[in-house]
Amino acid sequence: MHEILIAIGEDPSRVGLDRTPARVADAYEEFFSGLSVDAASMLGDTFAAPEGAAAEPVLVRDIEFRSVCEHHLLPFVGVAHVGYVPSDRLIGLGRIASVVDTLASRPQLQERLGDEIAAVIEDGVAARGVLVVLDAQHDCVRTRGPRQTRSSTVTVSSRGTLSQPAERAELMSLIGATT
Repeated sequence: MHEILIAIGEDPSRVGLDRTPARVADAYEEFFSGLSVDAASMLGDTFAAPEGAAAEPVLVRDIEFRSVCEHHLLPFVGVAHVGYVPSDRLIGLGRIASVVDTLASRPQLQERLGDEIAAVIEDGVAARGVLVVLDAQHDCVRTRGPRQTRSSTVTVSSRGTLSQPAERAELMSLIGATT
């Protein structure tokens, strides 16, 4: 950061910037805190699905997340919608948000983030199907180049039974439903 300040023509020792490199280092430590964490461990203890519940999907909508684009090291923020069709094990609902947060706390691409979330859920409980929809605004799009300040990017990652459009239609309609 010290060298970046010099490169843009600033004096890193001037008042106001003298602590900036340390502040940025602290922020990046937080932004990338997921690098040292096994996201699967965020699932914690899973539990047996009640009889008959294993065939029905579970959906957690509007999980807020923030990440940093690995191409420009600029933030992107949005919401994740994570659904799965259990086999015989269920995940604590708050644990799904922990998985999203852990994986988002790494230098990321939105497309890969969705795939990583889906893989952790699928592997963690042998889910029959997983659907992850991410809707995010990227500062690299909002603040540079064409400066599309209101655009958002939506990505879909799916596994198993929910990889077929007809099978995931119910969850997609629930994601878009207002409460």
